[in-house]
Amino acid sequence: MDSDSTKAMARRILREYGETYVHEAGIRLRDTPAPLYRLLVLCVLLSAPIRATTAVAAARELFADGLGTPRRMADSQWQDRVDALGRAHYRRYDESTATALGEGAQLLLDRWNGDLRALRDEAGGNPARMRELLRDVPRIGPAGADIFCREAQAVWPELRPFADARVRDAASGVGLPRAPGKLAELVPRREFARFADGLVRMSLTRGAADRLRAA
Repeated sequence: MDSDSTKAMARRILREYGETYVHEAGIRLRDTPAPLYRLLVLCVLLSAPIRATTAVAAARELFADGLGTPRRMADSQWQDRVDALGRAHYRRYDESTATALGEGAQLLLDRWNGDLRALRDEAGGNPARMRELLRDVPRIGPAGADIFCREAQAVWPELRPFADARVRDAASGVGLPRAPGKLAELVPRREFARFADGLVRMSLTRGAADRLRAA
């Protein structure tokens, strides 16, 4: 694939699939404590083996109940969290996730004063260390830490360009380069988080990769 075709495909992916999961969850992501915490909640929900649309719906239910800060989450009743997850049909994992959300909120309050920017400071801006610290949060494993960094790079420039294995695999599946630096050359810098999520969404859409390759 030549350079013009590669860039044209990247633009199409950005146009057709480039909605971030934070946007879908109703989070206006900024480098401030509450939006960053809501992103963390979304990552906890996405870490279960459950459909992304269900996880996003569950996040919206929790935030609609006012559970968008670590203090409000930690002070909430376990049953209220279970009920919010249930309204989004977040089945099988509702009780364990409700527990994880409460414990994670308390950890964030105790260790980082409720502010994930303190985690970034503790990591010294090092992406690998950030991922390591994120995994101290209940339910956040490697995949959850990757999702957080993929989304947070929109407001934490030191993470850019962040492309986890799912992004790289999706890119190579349609003939785009796997290397994050090469992928970042295909779209404006400020759009890379949308592009990364677009690649993941594209890979999850039946027939999308075939249509793109055939175009």
